[in-house]
Amino acid sequence: MSDHHHLTGDHHPSPASAATTALGPLLLLPSELLHDILIRLALPELLRVRSVARPLSHVISSPDFRRLYHLSSAASGPGPAAAWLLVFKKLRPRDAALRGFHGPSGRWFRIPVSAILAPAVPPGEDLYFLAASGSSFLFAANGRRELVVVDLSAHAARRLPPSPLGPRGTSSWRRFGLKLVADPPGSSQFRFLFAELVNNTPLLFEYQSETDTWQSSEAVQAEGASTAAGPEGTFLCAAHAGPDCVMVYSGPGVERPVFFRPRFPHNPNGGGGGGDRLHVYGDGRAAVVRSTVIDEPGRPRVKVVAGVDLYGFGSVVGGDWQLVSTVPGELVEGFRKPYAVMTGLLSEREGVVRLVLISNCRGAWDIVWLSYDRARGEWRWVPVPDWGTKGLNMAGIAVSSTFSRLWPPAAPSSCTTTTSQ
Repeated sequence: MSDHHHLTGDHHPSPASAATTALGPLLLLPSELLHDILIRLALPELLRVRSVARPLSHVISSPDFRRLYHLSSAASGPGPAAAWLLVFKKLRPRDAALRGFHGPSGRWFRIPVSAILAPAVPPGEDLYFLAASGSSFLFAANGRRELVVVDLSAHAARRLPPSPLGPRGTSSWRRFGLKLVADPPGSSQFRFLFAELVNNTPLLFEYQSETDTWQSSEAVQAEGASTAAGPEGTFLCAAHAGPDCVMVYSGPGVERPVFFRPRFPHNPNGGGGGGDRLHVYGDGRAAVVRSTVIDEPGRPRVKVVAGVDLYGFGSVVGGDWQLVSTVPGELVEGFRKPYAVMTGLLSEREGVVRLVLISNCRGAWDIVWLSYDRARGEWRWVPVPDWGTKGLNMAGIAVSSTFSRLWPPAAPSSCTTTTSQ
């Protein structure tokens, strides 16, 4: 089956009448039971049903069902099932697409963005996917050295004005130092924040879509671990080199951004420094991936993951890293595969920490998705199926826990299904 099966577009004559006939028995069910069936569908599947079945379209578009679906999405569990993994795959300049992995269904979905990007991006532009929140997807254009945002719900794209640092290529953007936030939640408005060391001074930059303007603030050094971190606060990594990093915090508890240089404690697992370790930062958390090197004569040097430790700051700003939890050994055994290179993504929302590890070995990509529920003290791992990643030209990855709450208008949907290749 092709992975270009659009939810709307080329259909046989009278698809609505054919769908209505096929769905006849389903439409006779009580509304409560019908709602229970529909809320189990992933968002792209739900939009497909809405586009081809007119009677169900009225049900799906009703305020009561939309409210029920949002509540179900928000309460769908603490693990990867409650979020989407989004990967940008470079194809031909006019055929770029996002792939979204949906935990509950265990399937990949294709989200074509080339047609939406076309008015804002010239042919042949080199794009990199930076972040996603709600209906907003942020890209960096390397040729024009600017930012482009896609609003999936409005089916539109536009270029952002240059930041106070001027035009920036894709290599200037660091995943650990930026964040996209739908503000207010559920709207198409957003804030984009990033932190940088400029002349050895930590600065925080913020773009607000409502005013289409940038603001910049110089961070001041935090006075020890005396400031309580608010739940709406933002932690960004302004610079890092292995275990050494400069963190910038803004939000409740401080009048202006503050920065500090946290240190890792001694960990019997060896989590702080030394050895073969990957440090991943995000949302005031740090994951340390410990690996063992396999060096056999006559074979390329590879590594395997030996353990993963999660660190945080507790409830204060300005302190050192504190060990929060270690991924159980039995979970690590499930994804211990040889790799040559690895990178990661770390985020937290509503008390759930999500860690994505992307590795490559001899041209084959592998994605590991872990989550940690802080309230329950539970780790989960959901295997991510392959969808033809051999030779994949990956150009950005993000996790969004608000994508399932996105509700485009009744215009044709942009989502398509994807089968493993």
